[in-house]
Amino acid sequence: MSETSVPVLSEEVREALAARRAVVALESTILAHGLPRPRNLAVGEELEELVRAGGAVPATVAVLDGVPHVGLDKGQLGRVAEDPAMRKLGHRDLAPAVAARASGATTVSATAFLAARAGVRVFATGGLGGVHREWTTTQDESADLGLLARTRIAVVCAGVKSILDVPATLQRLETLGVGVLGYGTDRFPGFYLASSGEPVDWTVRSPEEVAAVMRAQDALGGPAAALIVANPVPEAEQLDPALHDRVLAEGLAECRDRGVTGQAVTPFLLDYLMRRTGGASLEANLAAVRGNVRLAARIAVASAR
Repeated sequence: MSETSVPVLSEEVREALAARRAVVALESTILAHGLPRPRNLAVGEELEELVRAGGAVPATVAVLDGVPHVGLDKGQLGRVAEDPAMRKLGHRDLAPAVAARASGATTVSATAFLAARAGVRVFATGGLGGVHREWTTTQDESADLGLLARTRIAVVCAGVKSILDVPATLQRLETLGVGVLGYGTDRFPGFYLASSGEPVDWTVRSPEEVAAVMRAQDALGGPAAALIVANPVPEAEQLDPALHDRVLAEGLAECRDRGVTGQAVTPFLLDYLMRRTGGASLEANLAAVRGNVRLAARIAVASAR
């Protein structure tokens, strides 16, 4: 195995893991592809500070010049945020990126894989990918789901992106054996919305309860599946549900009219929502991410105990 195929840990992350202290993985696509410059770098720094304020060490994940990194220094974080040539890397793209010495920001699947490989047990993100609408025709499903079915990591998220088929995604997670916990809720969150309306089977109400489930996973053994901690965006900070439903319906209709299909659907709809809600969907997204990062730090601290 070549040196570049092993995640390189920042000194801070390496020391924290060696001392069994709390570490939280953060994805980098939100910085490279999810936010306008220069706000993206400010948000990246803010999320890392939220992890520190919660008593944990941040480990933002990215691939730089073919080297996977778990934990970035300030210069590396700035590079991810500012380099327009930064690619978007899912789990399947990691090997070609390493071989080609390419640089890229990591999606949920790539971040979860590299973080778990490094020994990080908690990962905070916005919303997961999932089963797309009209799946019976398109067979379009995010790589996030399959990777999480075989990766032992706790993912704190605000559910799955609301542009997806949420009931089908939950069914797929059940089929794959990926555990889902509602944090302080018996309804699965709707990403921009506090609730998708879909029920969850298990509700937890403290970081300690999540940590206990993580320990039970380890004790039971079996397939190394992830644990999804579904943390709703606060209702006061969610996107107005009526506005969300109206704009999403319009966006889906425009997708059909323009013939937008496959991997192009998600970025098209997310951009459409941002433009047609006057940026309100982006603010709801960021509110969800901040809440997830805060909670992930608390879970990592409870787990480290």
